Amino acid sequence: QVQLVESGGGLVQPGGSLRLSCAASGNILRFYAMGWYRQTPGNQRALVAIINVSGITKYAGSVKGRFTISRDNAQNTVALEMNNVKPEDTAVYYCNAGKTSNRDSGRGNYDPGYDYWGQGTQVTVSS
Repeated sequence: QVQLVESGGGLVQPGGSLRLSCAASGNILRFYAMGWYRQTPGNQRALVAIINVSGITKYAGSVKGRFTISRDNAQNTVALEMNNVKPEDTAVYYCNAGKTSNRDSGRGNYDPGYDYWGQGTQVTVSS
């Protein structure tokens, strides 16, 4: 069993920046793709950004050009750099590795038999 632990959430003003980090308990090279998702009350979790093992990235249209996803295979971490944040970015942000990220990355045979989620970190954008 792999644990994913998110950190870095908090309160930020509109136009500000925040950096989220996801630390995995094992080697992330075993994961074809890892992603960040977000969820607001009453809504399903939605894709924010994905990065695959080759470093290819994919973003939701609403964050493209403002957010950057990166992975550090040596540190077993995936980060989400959030710039020029907006009130609509307010949500709980989750890190994922496994079926969901693989599927959303476009990988054809996407189900590795596991789907790991972190506990989430709250991001609030407000003045």
